Amino acid sequence: MTHKTDIEIAREAEKLPIVEVGARLGISADALLPYGNDKAKVGQGFIDGLAGRPDGKLILVTAINPTPAGEGKTTTTVGLGDGLNRIGRKAAICIREASLGPCFGMKGGAAGGGHAQVVPMEDINLHFTGDFHAITSAHNLLAAMIDNHVYWGNDLGIDIRRIAWRRVLDMNDRALRSVTAGLGGVANGFPREAGFDITVASEVMACLCLASDLKDLERRLGNIIVGARRDRSPVFARDLKADGAMSVLLREAMQPNLVQTLENNPAFVHGGPFANIAHGCNSVIATRTALKLADYVVTEAGFGADLGAEKFMDIKCRKAGLAPAAVVVVATIRALKMNGGIPREDLAREDVDAVRDGCANLGRHLENMRLFGVPTIVAINHFDGDTEAETAAVVEYSAGHGAEAVVCRHWAQGSVGIEELATKVAALADGGTAQWKPLYPDDMPLFRKIETIARRIYRADEVLANTSVRNQLHEWEAQGYGHLPICIAKTQYSFSTDPGLRGAPVGHGVPVREVRLSAGAGFVVAICGDIMTMPGLPRIPSAETIRLNPAGQIEGLF
Repeated sequence: MTHKTDIEIAREAEKLPIVEVGARLGISADALLPYGNDKAKVGQGFIDGLAGRPDGKLILVTAINPTPAGEGKTTTTVGLGDGLNRIGRKAAICIREASLGPCFGMKGGAAGGGHAQVVPMEDINLHFTGDFHAITSAHNLLAAMIDNHVYWGNDLGIDIRRIAWRRVLDMNDRALRSVTAGLGGVANGFPREAGFDITVASEVMACLCLASDLKDLERRLGNIIVGARRDRSPVFARDLKADGAMSVLLREAMQPNLVQTLENNPAFVHGGPFANIAHGCNSVIATRTALKLADYVVTEAGFGADLGAEKFMDIKCRKAGLAPAAVVVVATIRALKMNGGIPREDLAREDVDAVRDGCANLGRHLENMRLFGVPTIVAINHFDGDTEAETAAVVEYSAGHGAEAVVCRHWAQGSVGIEELATKVAALADGGTAQWKPLYPDDMPLFRKIETIARRIYRADEVLANTSVRNQLHEWEAQGYGHLPICIAKTQYSFSTDPGLRGAPVGHGVPVREVRLSAGAGFVVAICGDIMTMPGLPRIPSAETIRLNPAGQIEGLF
């Protein structure tokens, strides 16, 4: 069977004017800042006026650990939003914006797929409304102001050996991971080691995604620690008087973006921290806005539940006062086979035993979700080659782990193919059985928080960290940062820090290579294993096949 490509389906969409999409949620035309006819930002004044309204029910979509076979988490998020609207529920979705790095690298777009997409797909996957550019500019403005301050006399006494603020770029570029800045003579400043991260790893991104409004954003930006003096006392962005100008650059970026699904249902697409190197959730302001306007809000957390869902629960929900009513864990037969040891080239062959073996990964995620006290259901994202016996094995396994599994065909059929899941998710959310709780308390020591995540979520035996890492954590606790949650940066492909170790490994160690204090965002980052905060392009990047066709349309983006 020949299927239309995602981009072909997106181009055929009959989009509504964005003011009509907004009207479905009660957003007046004058509360929207249009970017063309099919996307707009929601004004802060309108959002402020929503205070006091009751919240709808929050539904989290997460997944098993990703594999090259694909899981379809964003596709399922979009499909479930459409499905809830199809059965008469007032629903909106909240997802993240796409980074140019993976779009031109190997992951492709981030707008869903098939008949479960948000549109305009090309815009969302490229420059969209310029939010990432604004974040990049604000981040690099602070970097420039640090070096400029040192150049003009360094009144703050910044120790250039202890400048911690790197620069960012929204592109995968391994050559920029470590650089030397300030070469070329006196006029260019003081030479020092520096480097770049990808924009989605920027603390400015995290600040924007966790801030409640512009005032809160400016406070968070001011709290960013950029380095230290010789006596190791911290230097903040507010000391450089950078927080005001950074907020100006982010004024429009702070406002959530409203677009639509292929079925013309409202979708908020805002913020984009990766879950493997950041906290992996869309913005708090977009989620809160949607909860005031819709009865059900479907959102996603990046990569597998061990990364995205854990950070959603322990960072976003903890800091924003959110509590999900239900969790959906997405799995595919193909990905379960890979977790069961089947190579990619053999996935088309029926192998029920491999599916059962791979279900150990699914089972681990289901067990982990119960730690947070939220009822969970499994969405089997259907592929054409899935057999009845393979599907039955997943349904049976899930039932044995206390969760119902539902086959979903939203990629091929849109909302009609996910109607059953929508009905059951609504019932689960309406049941009122959720009793959300974080994995660890605020007052637990920082290293014990890392150990708790490693032992309870990853099933590791130990956390490996040298004396300098432990001492750094103790120092931050002494400075008053011990109450912060942990954001672990590690590979998304495994519960362990070894990307090749699929399934449900136990008894492994989690090496913490480095820790970073994100005082503005409000968490401590633990960098584990070989994870990089500036990814590189693969041997054959997607950029090689992305081009304009003779009609001026974009080809190869997805």
